Amino acid sequence: MKIGINHEQAPELRVPVWIGADGGPVSPLRLNDLGDGMRILFCFQDWCPGCHSRGFPTLRVLVDRLVGQGAGFAAIQTAFRSSAKKDVGDQTAKNQAMYRLNIPFGYDPVPDGEDQPTVMADYHTAGTPWFIVISPEGEVIYNDFRLDAGKFLSALDLPDM
Repeated sequence: MKIGINHEQAPELRVPVWIGADGGPVSPLRLNDLGDGMRILFCFQDWCPGCHSRGFPTLRVLVDRLVGQGAGFAAIQTAFRSSAKKDVGDQTAKNQAMYRLNIPFGYDPVPDGEDQPTVMADYHTAGTPWFIVISPEGEVIYNDFRLDAGKFLSALDLPDM
């Protein structure tokens, strides 16, 4: 199986369940709903220790630093076990509140007849925590497990806030 889709056009999101930045339900998001700038998708599982020890803290740093710079964010709970169809919104909303992330959160269960969630299938992810960075032009420029927030922010060469 091919892992990641770097340097390819980002597929449109097909995540069926979303809550908005305020925790309330919203219509399914499309990539353009995240803005015209860089878009960062964070895939997680509620039970994943690495998501809580590394993934969410990294996401928190990125949101704090980049949200005012035109970057758009979304976190997506990828339920890659078919038994994970329970808790459709409960764990997703719990994580949004626990990490005080005022960004959209999606829940991507395994569709009937498929073996993995849509984001995993479309972006060729290999588990969680998983970061996907999409350029303003729509090209996937990063697609992998770990993202070093310090190195990433330094590479962006942003003006000080």
